Amino acid sequence: MSEGTTPAQRDGGPAQVPMMSPNGSVPQIYVPPGYVQQIIEENGVRRVLVLPQTEFHPGAHSPLHHAPHPPPHTHLQAFIPHPHIMHPPPHLYSGLAGGTGDIPQYISQYHPAHPAIYSEQETHPQHGRAAFAHRDERTCKTYERLQKKLKDKQGVGGGGGGLALSKDSPPPSPQKNLGTPPAGAAGELQNGLEGKSNVDQAQPSNTITRLGKSPVRKKEVEPGELDEEAKALQERLNSMCKPVVTNIQARGASLTWVSPSRTEGDDEPKEGEDEPVEPNFTYEVSISYNGKDGKYKSAYSGVELSATLQDLRPATDYHVRVQATCNCLQGVPSEAVSFTTLSCEPDTPSPPRKLSGTKSSLVLQWKAPCDNGSKIQNYILHWDEGKGTDATFVQCYYGPYKQYRLTKLSTASRYSFRLAAKNDMGVSEFSEVVNIMTSCSVPAPPLSPELVQSGVTWLCIRWHRPAGSPKEDDTGYVLEMEEQGSGYGFQASYDGEELSHTVRNLHRSTTYRFRVVAYNTEGKSNPSAVSEFTTAPDRPSCPCRLAVKGKPHPTSFRLTWDPPKDSGGSDVTKYVVELSEGLSGSSWSQAYSGSALECVCDGLSPGSSYQARVHCISAGGESPLTEALQVQTPPVPPGPCQPPRVVGKPKAREVQLRWAPPLVDGGSSVSLYNLEMFAPQVDEAREVYQGSELDCTVPSLLPGRTYGFRIRAANKAGYGPFSERSEVTTGPGAPEACRPPHITCKSPTCAVVSWEAPVSNGAVVSEYRLEWGAAEGSMQVCYSGAALCHEMRGLLPANNYFCRVQAVNAAGAGPFSELMFCQTPCSVPAMISSVHALRDSEMKIQERTAERGEEEEEDEEEDEESAMLYSPSTCLGLRWEAPCDHGSQITSYLIDLGEKQPILTGPVTQYIIQNLQPDTTYRIRIQALNSLGTGPFSHTFKLKTKPLPPLPPRLECTASSHQTLRLKWGDGPAKAQPTDSLQYHLQMEDKNGRFISLYKGPCHTHKVQRLNESTSYAFRIQAFNEAGEGPFSSVYTFTTPRSPPAPLKAPRVERVDESCEVSWETLPPMKGDPIIYCLQCMQGNSDFKQIYKGSSSSFQLPNLSSSMDYRFRVCAIRQCQDAPEIIGSYSSTVILLPARVDGPGPTGSSGSKTAENQKPKRSLTDEQFSFLIIALLAVTSILIAVAIQYFVIE
Repeated sequence: MSEGTTPAQRDGGPAQVPMMSPNGSVPQIYVPPGYVQQIIEENGVRRVLVLPQTEFHPGAHSPLHHAPHPPPHTHLQAFIPHPHIMHPPPHLYSGLAGGTGDIPQYISQYHPAHPAIYSEQETHPQHGRAAFAHRDERTCKTYERLQKKLKDKQGVGGGGGGLALSKDSPPPSPQKNLGTPPAGAAGELQNGLEGKSNVDQAQPSNTITRLGKSPVRKKEVEPGELDEEAKALQERLNSMCKPVVTNIQARGASLTWVSPSRTEGDDEPKEGEDEPVEPNFTYEVSISYNGKDGKYKSAYSGVELSATLQDLRPATDYHVRVQATCNCLQGVPSEAVSFTTLSCEPDTPSPPRKLSGTKSSLVLQWKAPCDNGSKIQNYILHWDEGKGTDATFVQCYYGPYKQYRLTKLSTASRYSFRLAAKNDMGVSEFSEVVNIMTSCSVPAPPLSPELVQSGVTWLCIRWHRPAGSPKEDDTGYVLEMEEQGSGYGFQASYDGEELSHTVRNLHRSTTYRFRVVAYNTEGKSNPSAVSEFTTAPDRPSCPCRLAVKGKPHPTSFRLTWDPPKDSGGSDVTKYVVELSEGLSGSSWSQAYSGSALECVCDGLSPGSSYQARVHCISAGGESPLTEALQVQTPPVPPGPCQPPRVVGKPKAREVQLRWAPPLVDGGSSVSLYNLEMFAPQVDEAREVYQGSELDCTVPSLLPGRTYGFRIRAANKAGYGPFSERSEVTTGPGAPEACRPPHITCKSPTCAVVSWEAPVSNGAVVSEYRLEWGAAEGSMQVCYSGAALCHEMRGLLPANNYFCRVQAVNAAGAGPFSELMFCQTPCSVPAMISSVHALRDSEMKIQERTAERGEEEEEDEEEDEESAMLYSPSTCLGLRWEAPCDHGSQITSYLIDLGEKQPILTGPVTQYIIQNLQPDTTYRIRIQALNSLGTGPFSHTFKLKTKPLPPLPPRLECTASSHQTLRLKWGDGPAKAQPTDSLQYHLQMEDKNGRFISLYKGPCHTHKVQRLNESTSYAFRIQAFNEAGEGPFSSVYTFTTPRSPPAPLKAPRVERVDESCEVSWETLPPMKGDPIIYCLQCMQGNSDFKQIYKGSSSSFQLPNLSSSMDYRFRVCAIRQCQDAPEIIGSYSSTVILLPARVDGPGPTGSSGSKTAENQKPKRSLTDEQFSFLIIALLAVTSILIAVAIQYFVIE
């Protein structure tokens, strides 16, 4: 057989190049990048087409092929295997070619998994899929015969008997992976098809159970942590050889591998050592369908050296590798081996569907299934000829088209169909059986609908098929409903093929009209007769407002309720009331049944809790129960108690009693007991105890008396009857309390107390105790004896005292008598204990002038500052503490000055003595007077007046500027001496007319800063020393001058030919005064001369000398409106050097640079210098603090 090779031309057309092969095999042909080869056999001549690779589109398929359902993995691209990797079955072309050359298999065009996939693939790899070439009839028959023989030889199981793959098996890829299979791949495939290898026979085959689920991996060990033996084992695990793939089928393949071999150093054991034990290896098989570098999924994990892969996708590239693990060590995966599964018969197609039809014909259509690597050639359509389900299927169509028309069919008949697909590899399984009906005539009107069952909100309607309608006809029904009185007419409520329907969401107790319309493909019938059905009534809602009518009685109560808000569409026939004793609600009993809206529940227990509930019954059923109403029957008072009894021996003044609870509690627990006592010779009882205890102690009894007691119990309902009366006699006791004593005052310092003897209570009084004190809580025993009176001495005049008396006998001390209050008579005042001199600041004149009275009331601080002080040179201020007035209010004080006449004052505690001599000592003593007389003088003390204060000095202004004024006063030095006792107080008037303090000290000069220019300020001064503050001077007024303009920066000078232009900065007007500028120039060593004066900011000087330098400076001048001009300071000097003849640059720029270089450095201002000094002091302080912290403290 000869071959012809047709390489592709540059313009895309093929060119015939004849080639001869001695053995009939196709020689190796170099395929340039961007081209693919394809072999075509026609009449014994093989053609190898080398075509440019083109884009693959679904349009290149046969028009009868359609895209199948999407694959399980829609995110993966479909795969079209390349002919070079599709290995042929054994002896496929051996009879034709005479050898087993490297002949690619003819693979059908594969249908894409989804049309959208190809939109993402604009180009293919350089070894892409070539266009499909049709084979002749003889080739197809030969392939089918060999394929049948191969199946008979291998069996249905594929020779492996492996388990099925999971649903996650990879779909076919639309393009071939880069690269070609390794050498020997064809031989491995042929060996796999012909029989098992020696390795397969030696090791049992293992079936891979699941793909995509990795087994549990052991913990990996870091290589740095391995010892010698572990490192050798790790190297052995890393030397895993690639597996061998055999017995490749369309959906399965067999895989074998060899355990890792020992290294050369581990082949022979050393002398004296035992043969090393072979370790137990565990193998993990990983499979990938995305290329060698794609993602691998675990397919098998075990100790065997072989495995079987099943449920693979036909005509798909797979890559398999093996990894060995031993003793927590994991080796490197082996080199991946690639193989491609074979093609097979198509997948089971979907059932055909009805495209159109008439009464005697049907047009069926179907979709192409997955071809599994071989193009679908024909479709086989079977039908039952309309004979029913038990009939056998007969072929009605065999061909490549995807639709078929059947004619001469019966009207309204059912036909069953099934479909199968066929390709070069075989016939697929038949699809599911589908039943399709032919059309018929319009059905007759059905009978009127019937009611099956009715509910509250639903009606179950049933109807029958129209008369004469065949059972096989696809007849639909429309159930129409009309609500009575709605006015909307009949509305469709159901549309389907069923003969019954439940209409829901209806209104209760409402009548509805129904009719049925039948329809098929030919049209609709007339409506049936109308039937009327009514929905059932609903059960009523629970009764409302269950409550107790009136007040519950101890054994009964009356319940009342309202009818339910919703009767459910029918009248309520009966109400049922249920009662439950207690609050648990475990057992209920019927208490009433009838049609009334109230009932009486009697026969109840007093003081018990009941729960009541009610429900109603109507034709619609029983209503829900109402919420349980809790009712408490009122209790009754408890029964009588047993008489109280005495506990222990009765005491003289108290008795302890105890009693038992009553036998009947009246339905409520006893909460209170009431104990009453009958005193001797008294018929009325008195309550002595009320509480919940069963015993009490009755105090305050008389010794040796007989008392009667009775008890009664109480609960919520009230008190029960009293018990019988019991008699108790007390023992002897202490005397009774004395009557209040009688007090008689003999003088302001002496009083006599007397009292009477009390009742002794059976024992003679042996002693009386008298307590006396100035307060109730601080009394002390001042007398103890048998007398009935006592005289108290040493009392204070006009003072309050309290006293009480206690009697004592053999039984003990009796209680004290009531407190008796007495007050001693009044007397002259006491002596003044302490006298103090007032400070100078406290000696203020309290009288205020009428002009400033309102301002002082508004501002207290201003009042205190403006208040005038008494002169300490002629006045003395005294303050003393008021002495005790001894019951009579002090009316005045008498101040004795010795030689001078005494001064009588009012009832005050301070006084200022005026008209005294300066620098003089006085002896002073004070006494108080009241209505009873004159008290004693105080102790004598001495006070001295101060000398006269100094007069204010004359104030002068020695220097002034626009912001400061330097003031001077007096004739002393500018700086104060430490011995100077004379000090000065300088004040300045503010905007509000008040004088504020500027300076207070001994200096004679002061500089006032931060003032405004051209402003008048008022000042006054005051001198003070130890004698006090002298008067203020008259007001002096000083005015600040106007401020000069700010100094300008150095002017800018630019040389222009034989002249120069001088410019400078401008200043804004100062408080409305315009600013002009004065420019001065100095030529050589001469003086500065004015060359310009005006408001312009620049000046051009012509006719410059080329051999002379010039110096310029400028100043600002303030033109005052009512004062002479104020000239500011001049700027720094700018030098303009003579122009250089040989200089390449312009003279203007060099002169400007020279002028800039000659600018003098500006000195720091006062503020900048102060800030620099403060910063240096702060840094020094921080460093000293750090040093002290580090060296001293630590």
